[in-house]
Order: sequence, then structure tokens, then C-alpha cells
Amino acid sequence: MAANLPRVDVTDAELAVLQALWENGASTIRQLVELLYPEGKASQYGTVQKLLERLQAKGCVIRDRTPWPHVFHSTIQRDTLIGWHLRQTAEKLCGGSMTPLLLHLLQLDQFSAEERRELSSFLERLSPKGETPRIQSGS
Repeated sequence: MAANLPRVDVTDAELAVLQALWENGASTIRQLVELLYPEGKASQYGTVQKLLERLQAKGCVIRDRTPWPHVFHSTIQRDTLIGWHLRQTAEKLCGGSMTPLLLHLLQLDQFSAEERRELSSFLERLSPKGETPRIQSGS
């Protein structure tokens, strides 16, 4: 696996907490409970608190104890976690090669004109001078 990507495995419940932090920024437990469980039962406060403790032990969140109530911040970027999971999937399914995984993803989806432009622009930045990569429309 790539040395620069952390090896962090998170459960679906932990991922929901991380996504709430990524989308809403630093949050208190109460704020996270309101985001994750709008029906708001008392037991869900304890659930979110436990998830945050596990994420903190994994190094994915930190607790700022300065304000009251305490505020939690994500310490891992969404892109970092995506990269690690894609690398892990490539290791498991493709002998470590990202090419079959990426090609499969590209062939599966229909891309909008804007998405094709973004992909082409990205490939252009990767290509040696003089070569012009092309992304063909799936539609």
C-alpha cells in the first residue's frame, strides 16, 4: 500500500460522523446528534459520543476541550480516506494495480459534459507534452 496514505478503517456509523464533520465543520456532540438522528432520542447522544471516542482513538477526530461544550474536528480529509479505500480495494481485487479499478469506474458511469471536461483537464495535466488524452462520451 502507498506509504503516504493512512491505514484507517472506519465503520459505516463512524463514516456518517466523519461526513457530518466534513460537511458542517467542527461540531459538538449535540449538533452531531441533531444532524445524524433528527428524531433525537436520548440514547443516540451516547451512541454519537462512543463513535467520536472510537474515531478519536483512530486519530480521525480531535476534541477541542477549550469551549464548553467540547467541539470535535475531523483530522482526516475525505480525499485521504477515499484514496486509502481505493488503494485497499485495488490491493484486494486487482493485485495492487489501480488501472483496472479506475477503468471499470470510468466504464460504468455516464458522465456529464462538465465531468468529462474535468477528467480531460486532469489527464492533460498528467500527460507528457504533445500528447492529447481524450475522454469519450458515454452518451
